[in-house]
Amino acid sequence: MTTKAGPTLAADPSDPSPPPAVRLLRRRGVEFTLTVVAVLLSVYGYCAVGLAKNGTVPPGAADYGAGLGVLALLAHLVVRLRAPYADPLLLPIAVLLNGLGLVLIHRLDLETPADHAAPAQLNWSTLGVALFITVVALLRDHRVLQRYAYVSVVAALALLALPILFPPVNGARIWVRIAGFSLQPGEFAKVLLALFFASYLAANRNALAYAGRQIWRFKRLQLPTGRVLGPIVTIWLLSVGVLVLERDLGTSLLFFGLFVIMLYVATGRTGWIAVGLLLACVGAVAVGWLEPHVHSRVEDWLHPFASIEAGQGPNQLAQSLFAFASGGLLGTGLGLGHSILIGFAAKSDFILATAGEELGLAGLAAIFLLYALLVERGFRAGLALRDPFGRLLATGLASIVALQVFVIAGGVTGLIPLTGMAMPFLAQGGSSVVTNWIIVALLMRLSDSARRQDDPGPLPGGTLPAGPLDGPEVRGA
Repeated sequence: MTTKAGPTLAADPSDPSPPPAVRLLRRRGVEFTLTVVAVLLSVYGYCAVGLAKNGTVPPGAADYGAGLGVLALLAHLVVRLRAPYADPLLLPIAVLLNGLGLVLIHRLDLETPADHAAPAQLNWSTLGVALFITVVALLRDHRVLQRYAYVSVVAALALLALPILFPPVNGARIWVRIAGFSLQPGEFAKVLLALFFASYLAANRNALAYAGRQIWRFKRLQLPTGRVLGPIVTIWLLSVGVLVLERDLGTSLLFFGLFVIMLYVATGRTGWIAVGLLLACVGAVAVGWLEPHVHSRVEDWLHPFASIEAGQGPNQLAQSLFAFASGGLLGTGLGLGHSILIGFAAKSDFILATAGEELGLAGLAAIFLLYALLVERGFRAGLALRDPFGRLLATGLASIVALQVFVIAGGVTGLIPLTGMAMPFLAQGGSSVVTNWIIVALLMRLSDSARRQDDPGPLPGGTLPAGPLDGPEVRGA
């Protein structure tokens, strides 16, 4: 057969040989290159802080670069050996965000000589990468996690209730402090609850999707039977109730959003989104009026400059808004801002204000783009997977990151009332950085399974073998 563009090959129906297999690219070289760039950008930021503050390159720049580079290299080698088909963007994004977080915390440490948080954050980051390597190396099939659904929910509720036994910190009972060692159990509980939600919804997705009891006269608004919906609603209410008692409203909002998103993904019924938004508004108004700690934050959100008008000076939210305004389009430069005026939460809740002031709107947009890519690659892995549990787990883990970024960024910019949470990878907080590395490790395993199932492999004759997820239990999914 010949065309204007030249000769082409047409399929011969009499030819018994099957078409050649199409191999998927593993793209581990792309991942390595991007990881090296992420490490170099982090080292450049560390040097920029030293040059801005002291006029010289910091003496620890080489050690910082070597340490971060070794951690990133080890993580890459494990991915190359144990998850060769994993998404090549996940690891570089995590390394860059973690490295930038270390740079920002070190920059703020220079303003607080008596309170250095960067060394501890580096130790926690090392532990996080070690757990990342452990998960990627040992977890060969994500479907194994489905067996531990009820174990994970019991562990999650126990972790959430544990801080009740300890005194509050800054008005919230979210910390466990023993002999100078502090831990935030709620950070680990969110991954365990996502695992439980994914397992339960995958097992009961058909019963949840079909119509059940009609709500009043609305024919389209029908709930599943209480026997199916009851257990998961009970677990969600228990977790949120404990968090409300602990005054951890940020994590409460995260769990509520996670529950609604995963329920919508499992059933495909948009009515859950409307019900979720309605309940969120009702709950927010009720808690905002009845809880003094939350009510004060709502007042600060509505009137961020009231303290200035009263002659008491700017509060934290006002200082955060001033920092963003001072940054402008391109920022003041690393090490040249004044976001330390925010106060005690400058390294945790308000670290995004430091990024906004010293990197400007352009740098802030780049950071949000990195988070958006991280979330998008998680959703992409979920869409590509064939088993319902994997789809829901990938969606839930990516949604955790998306909800955290929205809640924190919205709070420090005045979009929504402020809630105490840690910005993924950026903010000071050992529990947070460890948990986020575990989330990235699980997304790596899920993306590896998603792409591996479509790779035919080097079989002779060009035949296409079944993927690892093509078991009899998922062929009809």
